[in-house]
Amino acid sequence: MSSPRTVVSEEAGEVRRFWSGLGLPGLIDVHTHFMPERVLHKVWDYFDTNGPLIGGLEWPITYRKEESERTSLLREFGVRAFTSMLYPHKPGMARWLNDWAADFARRTPDCLHTATLYPEPDVETYVREALEAGARVFKAHVQVGAYDPADARLQQAWGLLAEAHVPVVMHCGSGPAPGKHTGPEPIARVLARHPKLRLIVAHMGMPEYQEFLDLAERYDQVRLDTTMTFTDFAEELEPFPRQALPRLADLGDRILLGSDFPNIPYPYLHQLQALERLELGQEWLRAVCHDNAADLFGL
Repeated sequence: MSSPRTVVSEEAGEVRRFWSGLGLPGLIDVHTHFMPERVLHKVWDYFDTNGPLIGGLEWPITYRKEESERTSLLREFGVRAFTSMLYPHKPGMARWLNDWAADFARRTPDCLHTATLYPEPDVETYVREALEAGARVFKAHVQVGAYDPADARLQQAWGLLAEAHVPVVMHCGSGPAPGKHTGPEPIARVLARHPKLRLIVAHMGMPEYQEFLDLAERYDQVRLDTTMTFTDFAEELEPFPRQALPRLADLGDRILLGSDFPNIPYPYLHQLQALERLELGQEWLRAVCHDNAADLFGL
């Protein structure tokens, strides 16, 4: 029987063969989760408890490891840049998460300095502080935070991010479970006011794939990440419409690799294989797995 270490090494070898076969220097993953350990463990507890309630599917955490092991594993995979996606679910939480993320970025040079926000009176102040401290990407989670992204308290913050050309990865689709403010309509109101906001729609906007593709076609700064989409797990839960694949091909310069590592119920390699089996070509895969994010973040 293979040891867990051997299994990881074998997977790392397969991941590296994937990107080296495309002629890439590695991968760039815009949707990985690092956060204070007690917060991450609560996220894991949520999936342990509620996973079977989400589409009736089990949601085991494949990479339930210590922080240092998780960063080492991404490096073994050849992920040359990643993020520390973190998000508040109540007022007063975002600022200290940003402080933690700034420290994490300082001690983890290959992590893109990530920050977050929440609709509250001081949001403009701490977003400005995070930008001044070097934040390169923000995370917003409309579903968990249960807030309207078009909330008036967030308008100045979106404006700051648009002016700074700093992307925000936003979980605004209604998958895996809808929220009061999920779906394309609330974020469409944000984009109407801030058309140059560099929005990265998490999970391709699952399950409203076509509607979020509409927004990407309408606004040239809207991008989508691949997080969990096209995998066997997601296809059973919320399948991507095959008739939309040509649109995905046409938007190949604005699709970015995301994984949801470590909170995924399957091996990291499977996300890459799921993209490959779309048969959109090696040029598309090179752009999605590395080059688009390298251009966006100036890597």
